[in-house]
Amino acid sequence: MRALTDGWLMAGRNMRHVVRAPEEIIIYFSLPIMFVLVFGYVFGSGMSVPGDGSYREFLLPGVFVMTMLYGLGATASAIAVDTGRGVVDRFRSLPMARSALLSGRAGADLVRACLEMTTLVVCGLLVGWQWREGTCPALAAVALILLLRVAMTWVGILFGLLVPNPDTVAVVVFPLAFPLTALSNVFVAPELMPDWLGAIAAWNPLSATVAAARDLFGNPGLSGDSWPARHALELAIAWPLALIAVAAPAAVRRYRRLGR
Repeated sequence: MRALTDGWLMAGRNMRHVVRAPEEIIIYFSLPIMFVLVFGYVFGSGMSVPGDGSYREFLLPGVFVMTMLYGLGATASAIAVDTGRGVVDRFRSLPMARSALLSGRAGADLVRACLEMTTLVVCGLLVGWQWREGTCPALAAVALILLLRVAMTWVGILFGLLVPNPDTVAVVVFPLAFPLTALSNVFVAPELMPDWLGAIAAWNPLSATVAAARDLFGNPGLSGDSWPARHALELAIAWPLALIAVAAPAAVRRYRRLGR
């Protein structure tokens, strides 16, 4: 019970920092919104999807997932700042649960992810996107996207504990996140790529979540005959759980070694 209480207090502390720096939220929202505008309106007229579907409806689930991926940069930066300023050491000296710092960060990022999803869904509705399979499947799609965000949060926590200072976070995160986004089905279906590149994109963890979300939202998509395409829902659950199973224990071990 104490661990939950202390974790909740740390989550509140992290959320207050976000409120005091709203420019950070604006920056992280700007990129996916710009992708919607550029790909949806500038290039969208030259792209087609099966059944004469809207490319913006094809694109938006990918943008939702992409936003969850890039959220790990904010997580890593916040952890790196706390570590670099000695905040972590001060919290470790207090009579509080040792897990509170990490669980509080994970909880605050989940709240932030919910706010981001709400904003992006509203923006999507304004540009013509909509879900077509009912409320329950749509909520299931959002849950899958948030599950991926939880996985990215733990990856971000691990990066934040590993990097020597906050300035190197962008140097580490962006070169990893950008290829992961490009080599996926966020913008183009793997079936339209060269075979070897399409195989990489099909097995991309992002592709599984995007494909499953498109199906649950009832949005158009290009379905393939590959195993990942036929089992997108299972992979959309398995990939994040696997990432959490690897990143979370590694982050906890790294956290325990700080200051030794």
